[in-house]
Amino acid sequence: MSVITTTSARTKTVGAIALAVLLAAAGGCAGSSSSSATATGGAGTATTSTANSATATATTTPRAAVSGSARIAYAYSPDDDIRFTFEAEAAPFSRVSPEVPQGLPTDARGTVRISHHVAALNRTVTSEAVVDCLVTGDRTASFTAVITRADEEVADSVGQRRGFSVLDGGSPEHPDRVGFSWGVANLDTDPDGKAIEGRVGTCMAPAPFAPVITGDLTVRPAELPPIPAPPTTPTTTPAG
Repeated sequence: MSVITTTSARTKTVGAIALAVLLAAAGGCAGSSSSSATATGGAGTATTSTANSATATATTTPRAAVSGSARIAYAYSPDDDIRFTFEAEAAPFSRVSPEVPQGLPTDARGTVRISHHVAALNRTVTSEAVVDCLVTGDRTASFTAVITRADEEVADSVGQRRGFSVLDGGSPEHPDRVGFSWGVANLDTDPDGKAIEGRVGTCMAPAPFAPVITGDLTVRPAELPPIPAPPTTPTTTPAG
């Protein structure tokens, strides 16, 4: 799409710190669970009950979500028709990997659809993406999605992660707003100091800078879920 590509070079550092914190927390849970497993049967039962309670809480607590469709006003393409459709829902600890075996509390699922009618060319360019991360706070949300399909003009975006933010304004005086990572805040630098397009990490997005002209976006906020305890390994008492 013919929009300005600009992000912060600190994104990678912040993402690494956040990942380290989450891994440390997960490691702490694993250590506690291991100690409990080697204790008496009563202690093991207590640990299992705690884990079951955490699982029950995770499944009954309302999950964060973003939904709706909207046309936005974009300052650098005032004549263009740019639209987004969001269907994103939190799915905590669902995206596991060797580096993050329990997944992350911000894991999410859903879809993003993007449509950009370029007035100067009288052509509409579209793309679609799969949501992988979502975090909310009151009326705002930040989330990311990986492009899975794109028209020829933007085919090189397939496989890339894009960042989005939404403000659920709730009234005509305070309209909904949208932010997108390639719009104003995705500039990085290479080792030689040359400006390049930055890589978007999970849940990284700029503030919602573009007001909604038509449509409606809804943010359903939720607190971050606790990191679940790993399953306990039963111990065997030697006979005799």
